[in-house]
Amino acid sequence: MTTTSRRSLLAAALAAPVAAVGVPLAAATPAVAAATAADPLTGCQTVTDWTNIALATGITAENGSPPQARIIRLAGTEFLQLRGVALCDFTADTPLGTLPLGTRPPKLTRGTAARNNHEGINAIRVDADTNGVLIVRGTSTANGEPPSTNVVRWIQLDSFSAVIR
Repeated sequence: MTTTSRRSLLAAALAAPVAAVGVPLAAATPAVAAATAADPLTGCQTVTDWTNIALATGITAENGSPPQARIIRLAGTEFLQLRGVALCDFTADTPLGTLPLGTRPPKLTRGTAARNNHEGINAIRVDADTNGVLIVRGTSTANGEPPSTNVVRWIQLDSFSAVIR
């Protein structure tokens, strides 16, 4: 089982501001062999480029913003990133779709995503399991209303970024 040390997370956090100003990153040992060269300005390396997510039945992509996944490497730490908008009608924890091969995490990975606002609830948890299944969790309301009154109509995945290695 692969684990991520606090040291590698700290290195990634410290490298991001340095990369933003264009200073080369300190040498970091990549977790996996390089797929592409790191961007000389940001230090970010694309391991797997944006690829469409296979959406579950009854879920559609917003025009011009299909749900997609990729993996990047920053300072030796790999991140699963998602983007796009899924249109849905969720009233319970529900599968959203399946990640393409090459972007599936080696461990259960959790992140958050924006959703339609309902009584101040505007974010939802998204889990990615080792089979690549994305599951949306947390449709209940803060005041205990039944989930049927807290329908999730859309999910914007652009904020999902989670450490996988």
